[in-house]
Amino acid sequence: MQQIVLASGNKGKLAEFDQMLASYGVTVLPQSQFNVSEVAETGTTFVENAIIKARHAAEITGLAAIADDSGLEVDLLQGAPGIYSARYAGENAKDQDNVLKLLETLKDQPAPRGARFQCVLVYMRHAKDPTPIICQASWEGQIDFSQRGANGHGYDPIFIPENYQCSAAELSSNEKNALSHRGKALVQLIAAMQAQGVLTGGNAQ
Repeated sequence: MQQIVLASGNKGKLAEFDQMLASYGVTVLPQSQFNVSEVAETGTTFVENAIIKARHAAEITGLAAIADDSGLEVDLLQGAPGIYSARYAGENAKDQDNVLKLLETLKDQPAPRGARFQCVLVYMRHAKDPTPIICQASWEGQIDFSQRGANGHGYDPIFIPENYQCSAAELSSNEKNALSHRGKALVQLIAAMQAQGVLTGGNAQ
């Protein structure tokens, strides 16, 4: 089995990546398994931060690395929380803290409350890889007025995907992988990795 380190300790993200790459004979391992420390995300864009995280994980582990930098853009907030989505309510904020802060910030704003999840994925063969694979995808929707569902993570309980009446946290994992920003970016990444001979066999999900 080929091993790739995921530059994240997020169990929700790990499950999504592992599910999508398993059929290619790839095991996705969290960086926490190698005691990789969190690295300061000093970039000003999703792309910059994803590269920083992938390079750090590859350097410490000696493995190829995938990093994801993703976040929620809310139109009424000029794109915030954006790259600060994971720490919107503070440096050590939990998912629930961030969700509650966003609901509070938008409490006086009527529908439509347009928003989208953005995801940038970076694959680096090694820490000095000068040409990392970079893929980007988005997922359009609206911010709801209350939380619904228990299947997702992050802002999923308050995100209503375009053309849906339920929250992202009410979708099955297969439905979410087919629709989500990360699922779509991962399909692009798999295609690019296959084109470069990094992945062989398997079937696109």
